[in-house]
Amino acid sequence: MLPELPSFDDVARASERLAGNAHRTPVLTSTTADAIAGASLFFKCENFQRMGAFKFRGGYNAIARLTPAQRAAGVVTFSSGNHAQAIALASRLQGVKATIIMPLDAPAAKRAATEGYGGQIVTYDRYAEDREQIALRIQSETGATLIPPYDHEDVIAGQGTAAKELFEDVGELDYLFVCLGGGGLLSGSALSAFALSPRCQVYGVEPEAGNDGQQSLRKGEIVRIQAPKTLADGAATTHLGHLTFPLIQKYVRDIVTVTDEQLVSTMKFFAERMKMVVEPTGCLAAAAVLQSVVPVRGARVGVIISGGNVDLAAYGKLLAG
Repeated sequence: MLPELPSFDDVARASERLAGNAHRTPVLTSTTADAIAGASLFFKCENFQRMGAFKFRGGYNAIARLTPAQRAAGVVTFSSGNHAQAIALASRLQGVKATIIMPLDAPAAKRAATEGYGGQIVTYDRYAEDREQIALRIQSETGATLIPPYDHEDVIAGQGTAAKELFEDVGELDYLFVCLGGGGLLSGSALSAFALSPRCQVYGVEPEAGNDGQQSLRKGEIVRIQAPKTLADGAATTHLGHLTFPLIQKYVRDIVTVTDEQLVSTMKFFAERMKMVVEPTGCLAAAAVLQSVVPVRGARVGVIISGGNVDLAAYGKLLAG
């Protein structure tokens, strides 16, 4: 039996819930970036979102949809950082207890922020333990509602509001580039693109070391891989979801990859030329455009910058390297 997939109507309703709660993030341009790509680029800057990433949108929308009984029992999730922070903050704002399962090697800044927002952290070894099994155990013990990072209709709908705002602000586009981990942002963005700019070609961008989405799209079924080792920790997922994959199959033109070296180069570009802090995962989409992984000369191109949460010591070393 096929799962019931979210639609653009769900994105539109999520946008109403988020009004006044999530930031309507800016769309920035750069003549230097345009010259490099030979195109008109529009950067949707979710690094300026509450808690520093687009994840707040999906997290807040999912919690806003809980029943009173579910709110009383709390929520549980698993995340390397940005979804963790999103659920922790969105839960605090809505008076809900949140338990967050985070890998031992999650960036220190993301863990500290998650704790600062009030999330109760449970750690695990991402290379030896199954975070989903840990979440299910906690759920069975506490009755908490599981809100996974991407394979959840309310999360997908919330994430799609970023692209919805982009199209509302700049009009129709020829291309839209979106980072890809588990596919929540990409599938939600694709729903918005299909509804608001039907001719727009949507591309997902993964780290080269973790191209499960690319493999899945080529094979026509969900491919699972070992946890990849990449600077793009937010995209170090092992597989797409049962909701995100069919949406990607239906609406996404292709999935491409970039290297860690290309991510660092793009981080430096944002810091030097646009005066922005962008985390490695947040650079995925831009790297594909600025490094000409997909030629876009002469086109109007949307690029979603997904987040800006970095460990400053590690960030400094990468920029100095």
